[in-house]
Amino acid sequence: MEPSPRLLSVLVPVYNEVGTVRALLDRVRAVPIPKEIIVVDDCSTDGTRTVLDEYRAETPDTPENRLVFVLHEHNQGKGAAVRTAVAHITGDIAIIQDADLEYDPSEYPTLIKPILEDRADVVFGSRFAGGPRRVLLFWHTVGNKFLTLLQRIPIRSNRFGLEPELTAKVAALRCRLYEVPISYHGRQYSEGKKIGWKDAFSAVWTILRFRINPDIGRDDAGFTTLRRVEALKRYNTFTWDLMRPFVGRRVLEVGSGTGSITRYLASREKVVATDLDPQYVELLQRTYGGKPNIEVRSLDLAKLAENGFAPHSFDTIVCSNVLEHIEDDGKALRAMRDLLVPGGRVILIIPALQALHGAIDRASGHYRRYNRQEISEKLTAAGLTAEHVSYFNLLGVPGWFLNARLLQRTTVPGFQARVNDRLVPLLRLERKLRPPIGMSLLAVGRAA
Repeated sequence: MEPSPRLLSVLVPVYNEVGTVRALLDRVRAVPIPKEIIVVDDCSTDGTRTVLDEYRAETPDTPENRLVFVLHEHNQGKGAAVRTAVAHITGDIAIIQDADLEYDPSEYPTLIKPILEDRADVVFGSRFAGGPRRVLLFWHTVGNKFLTLLQRIPIRSNRFGLEPELTAKVAALRCRLYEVPISYHGRQYSEGKKIGWKDAFSAVWTILRFRINPDIGRDDAGFTTLRRVEALKRYNTFTWDLMRPFVGRRVLEVGSGTGSITRYLASREKVVATDLDPQYVELLQRTYGGKPNIEVRSLDLAKLAENGFAPHSFDTIVCSNVLEHIEDDGKALRAMRDLLVPGGRVILIIPALQALHGAIDRASGHYRRYNRQEISEKLTAAGLTAEHVSYFNLLGVPGWFLNARLLQRTTVPGFQARVNDRLVPLLRLERKLRPPIGMSLLAVGRAA
């Protein structure tokens, strides 16, 4: 069965292409796919604008081809032209087409096929690829089409840094990436080729820049914190090792965020990964949507009883760094208890020591930090037996106090977080010593 037709948005940034732009537009229009062609002239000075005016006047719109022309009053660069074109997209799939005829529009069907067949979110046309293949350089993911993301994420590059910028950002967004072979008809500099060695250095810098700071349209404290925590591989493995002895076969994860714990749960028989934030839900869907044992859905812990789960649906509920965000945490614990089978467990990772509550907690929406007695009593009040309650990460206390209380920072600096990640062997030793306090608590409540 052939995939249903989709409207293709062809973005054509143009600058000083008087000799090729007419032929290029003719070739784009000849592709037998319903499309809109969004041409952005980046203040050409060689007569290109006149050609475009003439082409617009003599070329009527049809159901197969709708033309949109936008003019820049000042030259800003290819990236800026694409940024302008994105604002005019109404199609389902977007493709960027240079106006210099180096790439052949007749290959559009090949390029968009992996997207139509729901095998990819983003496709790169490659003159080096020998056949269609999955790009394994990036995370393997499944989910929504990239178009909505393209319209949401900021594009910063004005010149030829656009391609490496988008590459870095789709990697950070965990999109499924494919590359397919395409033909390439390169121009010489004497023929008008505009990219040079400076642009190569710019591309490398762009990739490094957005690897350090993905800049994908979120800069709130909660997202920044989650992104930094996600990068702490040793610490996340340590946290998982704390929880693992208590995790069963059918798991509800409340507040999965960017999936730093979900990746460890993914081998269980059944996992429902959830979050309230729609962008995190999208990210989880792109990452886990194709796995038969994982369901991704939106869920509000404060309204857990209204989310349609049948009683006794799970033998484990994992709630890592979420309960402190809920004003009525007792109600949330009772709702979690109701979803557990007899003997099932609620596993909590929660911030400890109210004396540490400061700017980071407030920026992240924390109502409180807990102590051992308090969480034990709340588990009991919710009808759960406090099976295990222990502090961990005493080493993190000085840094949190410095940043959250003294310096009033809203996030832990990335460098300090990475240093803490290196100290995980000391945290493992610390567990054996069973310190009387710590920055966090592991609490496990068991249903009767």
